[in-house]
Amino acid sequence: MLTLQWQIEPTPELPQSFLDFVGQYLSDSDGRYASRLLWNRGIRDLDNLPRFLDCDRYKPSSPFEFGQEMHLAVKRLLQAREKGQKVTIWGDFDADGITATSVLWEGLGQFFAPYLQLNYYIPNRQRESHGLNRGGIDNLAEAGTSLIVTCDTGSTNLDEIAYARSRNVDIIITDHHTLPIERPDVVAIVNPRYFAETHPLYYLSGVAVAYKLVEALYATLPDVPQQPLERLLDLVAVGLIADLVELKGDCRYLAQKGIRQLQKQSKTATATRLGVALLLELCRKSGDRPTDISYGIGPRINAVSRIHGDASFCVELLTGKDETYCRKLAEETELANTRRKELQKNTLEKVKKKLETIDLSTTSVIVLEDPQWEAGVLGLVAGQIAKEYARPTILLTSGSEENEDVAGQKNIEIDQDILARGSARSTNNIDLYELVKSQAHLLHRFGGHPLAAGLSLPIANLTMFREAIDRQALHLFDNNISELRPIIKADLTVTVAELGKKLFTELNLIEPYGMGNPIPKLLIKNCWFTEIWNKNIEDFKRQKVHYIKTNFKIWDRSSNDGFSGIWWGHNKDELPQNVFCDAIVELDFNSSQVKNGKKGYYGYEGYQVRLIELKTVGIETSEYFSNPQAEIIDRRNIRLDRDTLLNIRSQSVLIDKCPTCWEDLFKKYRHAVESKRNLILAYSLPEMRSNREIWERLIGIAKYLSRLSKLIELTQLGNELGLSDRTLNLGFKLLEEIGFSYRIDDDKIEFSLPDRYREISHSSIELLYETIAEEQFQRKYFDRVPLTTIQKNLRSIEPLIV
Repeated sequence: MLTLQWQIEPTPELPQSFLDFVGQYLSDSDGRYASRLLWNRGIRDLDNLPRFLDCDRYKPSSPFEFGQEMHLAVKRLLQAREKGQKVTIWGDFDADGITATSVLWEGLGQFFAPYLQLNYYIPNRQRESHGLNRGGIDNLAEAGTSLIVTCDTGSTNLDEIAYARSRNVDIIITDHHTLPIERPDVVAIVNPRYFAETHPLYYLSGVAVAYKLVEALYATLPDVPQQPLERLLDLVAVGLIADLVELKGDCRYLAQKGIRQLQKQSKTATATRLGVALLLELCRKSGDRPTDISYGIGPRINAVSRIHGDASFCVELLTGKDETYCRKLAEETELANTRRKELQKNTLEKVKKKLETIDLSTTSVIVLEDPQWEAGVLGLVAGQIAKEYARPTILLTSGSEENEDVAGQKNIEIDQDILARGSARSTNNIDLYELVKSQAHLLHRFGGHPLAAGLSLPIANLTMFREAIDRQALHLFDNNISELRPIIKADLTVTVAELGKKLFTELNLIEPYGMGNPIPKLLIKNCWFTEIWNKNIEDFKRQKVHYIKTNFKIWDRSSNDGFSGIWWGHNKDELPQNVFCDAIVELDFNSSQVKNGKKGYYGYEGYQVRLIELKTVGIETSEYFSNPQAEIIDRRNIRLDRDTLLNIRSQSVLIDKCPTCWEDLFKKYRHAVESKRNLILAYSLPEMRSNREIWERLIGIAKYLSRLSKLIELTQLGNELGLSDRTLNLGFKLLEEIGFSYRIDDDKIEFSLPDRYREISHSSIELLYETIAEEQFQRKYFDRVPLTTIQKNLRSIEPLIV
């Protein structure tokens, strides 16, 4: 991977009128960070700002702004309805295409009888790929289809459109991909690419175009629909955000309204879409954030076709009403996503190995092929490589089946067995579709848009293609290939003390984030990390997924306590220790960590940072902290009220739980030394239950949580039982031994009742009892040990700190 080039956005002097205007939208902060972000992103017009910040102030465009094409589409649909003709929705297998199909299935289903007059068709990713194909058209024609309505596909399938006409099948295209030079011979083509880039409809994705068609039908026959049009908006938001279109104009409005509808799905009282509610449950999201889509629902829908090829059941999942069946489909979706993560990680490693053989100083486009690569994840991996190496990336595999993004224009007929097929992703504002199109004479088939494309070509043409497309791109980089480095931009410079609810509220004002309005990157200077640990994540069946995440606390001199964070895909050994760093992070809210809205000492729980990038600044923390001592103050077994505890926490490092080993004290003492604060011993000896009572209590809690399908935080469970993490894990193993199953995710645990209870071995229970007894002995020791002994032992580690 190339070294990242860091760019820090300037801190502009903002007009007071602008600061005041933004500030009125925030009740507990002055809005300076939100104002700076808006200003730097060119959102400065006070007349338009209210419509940007508040979707209720925005006036969406009429679907009939598509003009004659929309009128022709509605007219043909009405004709089909009146004549009882069969209509089939031809969808696509990615998240945008699946949600678009679902929107048309529910929306057109208000006007056509589902399964009788209306059906849908999703091509198999592995056998058919994107777009229309003759085999599918033949099957639909023979089944009596008179009209095909595409969604998220079809604009460039000129041969297939002509073939459908020969089979007496009419076609309405709804799509957002690049248009051909001449209008296809179809009934109507509803595609926002006909608009100027400044038009509020220009950036609509496939699902949003499908929604506009349904909206036009609702406006034409307002008395027919039984379901409110707004019920479809959660699906629109999922497709828009998952497809990475620019959230401008109507796109932003539909995403904002859609997230409101999506949020309803996480609550039983307001849920209207069972499958979406189940997906939110499985990915531990509440539906109120764009990241709940981009990191949650979207990847899960996309994973199905990547792993199985056939993604048709996703439409049933998103529109179904049967809870048992939808849960089965949701779990299949979750497992597909788990498998996708592993394949993506493994393929990325293999691609990077092959990259080591390439001279990047003379390469403007990365083009790699390997018959062993997993076709379903090539687009994802190409995106990662393009981002890390600052070059458009094309990854190909060979075989006898069509692959991921191959669609659109067909240029040469070729024996299917000697084709290389794959996916391409762009970077540095290169129009990838036009770049690939420049080599159309070498390709079997290609399609896509400026950011992503799919293609297939004869293996024999691969060397020519690689050299030709590299030359074509060379002038786009002004021949400065050797100077190309990936860029990361920091939007705001903040301190650890400023992280949390107030800053999150400011940044949340500008959501939804996406293309054209990216998630703010926050620079934290001269910070350090503690409490670093990592683990493999687990799926909902408690199977380990070979994908690492590292947890940590981030500190700087501004903070009285560290702030929780996570680093996806990295090992704990990759985080520098005992040295200052500059870090770029994203501030997030993890709803799965919130304990029923309870307040902790530092405000509402659940706020954390995602580490994006870091670099050391060359100064060891021990050099900075000149006085490697901390006063140790004894307040054991003294009852302190909450205000006193809050005051102590703001000025000192507090130990309020009785330790079970010296390591517990060493960690806290180190924090106190590094932050130049006192260490306060403010714990009391907890109530001592018998070994048997603790074991029976653990079984009772597991049964209770299983029956109610509830989760509990590991720290909460440990405090309730008075057990350390080590002893708690031993208890979990005993629960497994008697038949319970459990799953740990995001520091929470979920139990499942046994199918049948099993006998527990005498040695297992004795080991647990002995461990509990040892822990209780240690707590008694640390409750009574003289302060002088504690001081002596802790200060013995000072040379190690220095």
